This record gives sequence, C-alpha cells and structure tokens, in this order.
Amino acid sequence: MAELQNQSIPRDKFLLMSMNLLHKAFIEAARTDAKNLYRSLAEGGRIRLSHVQMEDKSTLAVNLALDHSEYCGKLNFGAFRASLTALIGNVGQTLQAEKDYQVFSGESDAGEMIFGITAVTVEDEQPNVLVLGTRSDADDASVMLRLMYLDPAQFAAG
Repeated sequence: MAELQNQSIPRDKFLLMSMNLLHKAFIEAARTDAKNLYRSLAEGGRIRLSHVQMEDKSTLAVNLALDHSEYCGKLNFGAFRASLTALIGNVGQTLQAEKDYQVFSGESDAGEMIFGITAVTVEDEQPNVLVLGTRSDADDASVMLRLMYLDPAQFAAG
C-alpha cells in the first residue's frame, strides 16, 4: 500500500481552488446539472466535486456537503445559488484585495476550519448567512468542503 503524505496548501490558494470548484459546479454548469447536485446536497448527501492533482503528483479528493439547518425560511435552488454567488464574490474580493480574514479551527479537531468570509442574502425579508468550512482527512487523502448557513441572529447588532 502506498504511503500517504501530508501536504499542505496555503490557505489563500486552497480557498481560491475551493471557490473555483464551486463556481464550476453550480454557476458555470448547466442549470439542470447544478440543480441535481443541489438536490443531493439538500437531502443530506455528499458529492464528489473533483480530484485535484497536487504539486507532488498525488491526488486529493474534494467532496462537498451542505448544512442548511440554520437557514431561515425555505431553502430552494435559487436562494442557494444566490448565496453561493455572493460567497464566491466576497471571497474573490477578499483574496484580490489581499485583505485579512479570520479562520476558525474546530475545538476538538484541528482538521476542521471555517473561513470567516460571509455571504449575506435576503429572501422574503429574512437574512441568511453562508460560510465555507472544511474538514480534511489525511487517512484517505480527501477534504470535505462544507457550505454552512449560520444563524443570522448572531451577526445582528446588539
């Protein structure tokens, strides 16, 4: 059995790669294909977005999951796509301007991160906040991208 090596990607490059994969899967793709991917995610499924070849020629499986338990209202494909478009745009602006952003690590798992770049959208007068989280698994050379809706109340001015 081949040995797995732990190779890290700079956060900015990883974030850019992630946004490019999400853009390709949901924005560039035919609406029917993107909607089918969304349906799988909305039902709690996990999808394989891509295999990425690393500099050392090893490959990394990139998977995707969606946590919409904190979404306020009824989430549909149009609302999801609007949130994702806003997130991709905000991440792109942050990276292009070379602005600092927070990265939150999991308390019990150092392989878990949430990027502190948010996308706020409003559907039926209800704001929702989308972020990107990740979980890496060195055992099977994969990373799980997790699109997560957060409770918008925690961002409201006190």
